[in-house]
Amino acid sequence: MNRASIQEAIARELELIARLNEERRLAYDRLTDLQAQLKTLSINDAPVSHDTLGPREKIALFRSLFRGRDDVYYPKLWQNPKSNKKGYSPACSNEWARPLCEKPRVKCGECPNQAFIPVTDRVIQEHLQGRHVIGVYALLGDETCWFLAVDFDKKDQFRLPFRIETP
Repeated sequence: MNRASIQEAIARELELIARLNEERRLAYDRLTDLQAQLKTLSINDAPVSHDTLGPREKIALFRSLFRGRDDVYYPKLWQNPKSNKKGYSPACSNEWARPLCEKPRVKCGECPNQAFIPVTDRVIQEHLQGRHVIGVYALLGDETCWFLAVDFDKKDQFRLPFRIETP
């Protein structure tokens, strides 16, 4: 094989991997959605009390209330001491692993080697035990969401972009 044919073969394999990753992500989204629905049904069938729920039920309840993307979460708080900017970054198993991670030159959202860590029951359990903070990406892949959070701290700065009707 010559150089050009090897490069073409590499390009085909990279395209295949990208397609398979997207299919895997979509299948994972569907699976976790179905699992969450099943867990929610199980919880909603019985009275909920902190004392009567076991660890699995507590995790399922938490996941049903704070539901977002299951393929990624953001636990990493970062701060730039020079600009005093701060924010959160998605959890990635390739973070700072050279040569896969090219931070800070390449942003996580634009990285071709993204290996975002999915939200699992273990991640939720460690969060509930206070081992680390996790954040949720509320907007799902189909541009829907399951909850709305509103900050009412500053009443003079609060404006809803829509009207909420009460029955």
